[in-house]
Amino acid sequence: MNMLEKITTHLELLSKSERKVAEVILLSPQTAIHASIAILARTADVSEPTVNRFCRRLGTKGYPDFKLHLAQSLANGTPYVNRNVDENDSVDSYTHKIFESTMASLEHVKASLDIAAINRAVDLLTQAKKISFFGLGASAAVAHDAMNKFFRFNIPIVYSEDIVLQRMSCMNSTEGDVVVLISHTGRTKMLVDLAQLARENDATVIAITSEASPLAREASLTLALDVPEDTDVFMPMISRIAQLTLVDVLATGFTLRRGAKFRDNLKRVKEALKESRFDKTNSSISRID
Repeated sequence: MNMLEKITTHLELLSKSERKVAEVILLSPQTAIHASIAILARTADVSEPTVNRFCRRLGTKGYPDFKLHLAQSLANGTPYVNRNVDENDSVDSYTHKIFESTMASLEHVKASLDIAAINRAVDLLTQAKKISFFGLGASAAVAHDAMNKFFRFNIPIVYSEDIVLQRMSCMNSTEGDVVVLISHTGRTKMLVDLAQLARENDATVIAITSEASPLAREASLTLALDVPEDTDVFMPMISRIAQLTLVDVLATGFTLRRGAKFRDNLKRVKEALKESRFDKTNSSISRID
């Protein structure tokens, strides 16, 4: 387990002040590597002895030793693959690393979620006249998954990977429409432009992104996902899974908020799809060659 994973798994065991140090480091580990103990303590609004206590709790001798381990964690990993994977890892090793780091990161994301913001997002989605889901790159697949889920809910849904169509949709949005924009970094200029366009046309913008990012600042409501993954260097993996999980949370909230009558309608949709599938008890087809 590298130092970033160790910090994530120890969050619940830390004191309130130690957790503030952990959150500052997870937010920008590269900055922490180059910061003095005084700067880190000031950023986290804690004392320098608290920083040292935090470092020793994680099994290091003090702040200099902790920074060395943190730097090694960031240096490990094969660029454009996964930061937890080393060049010479076996299949067994990188398989376990990816599953374990994903589960640890999802646990961290769950602990950092703003439940009040999720509740507000569900309110906005259930009251929407039309919902649009947009993302680019890896986030486009998440937006497509959201479209598949919400399409069953008998409400107009818009989805496209084409930035021109996305812009046209935002320009044609009106009050009561909700535009959901998905981006791990929140720094994609075209998505920030979409947020501005949608809000100029009185739509509500929900951003699933990193806290304090440019996209978050332009959104009406931000669902912040605190995922320690640098997608500028590594393939988007954990961030995408966290986004998909949050989409499931929103879809579930939408279903529950609409009530029993709405769920009966979903049941009828499921029943209508049965004829397109082989029966579970007779799913194998015999063939004579």
